[in-house]
Amino acid sequence: MQKVMITGSEGLIGREITHFLKKNGYKVIKCSRSLGQDLTNEKFVKNWFKKNKANHLVNLFGLNEHIVNEKSEESTHLFDVSLKSFSKHLNLNVTSLFSVCREYARNNRKGNIINFSSIYGVVSPDPKMYKHGKHKHAGYAVSKSAVIHLTKYLAVHLSPKIRVNCIVPGGIINNQSENFVKKYSSKSLLGRMMNVKEINGMVKFLCSDEASYCTGAQFVIDGGYTV
Repeated sequence: MQKVMITGSEGLIGREITHFLKKNGYKVIKCSRSLGQDLTNEKFVKNWFKKNKANHLVNLFGLNEHIVNEKSEESTHLFDVSLKSFSKHLNLNVTSLFSVCREYARNNRKGNIINFSSIYGVVSPDPKMYKHGKHKHAGYAVSKSAVIHLTKYLAVHLSPKIRVNCIVPGGIINNQSENFVKKYSSKSLLGRMMNVKEINGMVKFLCSDEASYCTGAQFVIDGGYTV
């Protein structure tokens, strides 16, 4: 039985992919801060990957400050973002991701890594889509762009034994305001936001033998938003 390790397994996408892969015969190893695993701790990461081997690594963990700030008064406007907050995004979304991928590769002589970026790693967030003071965090966008290039770097340095690819999802419908959904949908060629289940097929493909010649690539699932 093929083993898949999913970091960020308790988030919206993580829960969906976990359920989908289990249903399709994969053994899933869950890893999440809410389950007690701290992927910002280098010592923990090294020990975790020594003890847990997997055929595939799906990286969904990360920080999305905009989601946090929907529930707070803190502004994510360009001129209000603190350097501490900006660095926090880079440290978790890039530095910790590098650490996780490196330790997986160090402890698995063959394998497959699937990283997750965002359309905001490809194009800039449109501030007109967000409420005043609730813009998409600059650190989020910059860090998600870095994930794409980190994927390419790792693909080169870990080939031919380990494949590394990146999924770039668009906005997923998840209790957003009616106004936001309307604005976002108007920018999508398909005229709507994505259902979280629509990511499953790409993950399944990248975990399969059909993707054996795919590495260093980014797979955009955005309904034509970035075209």
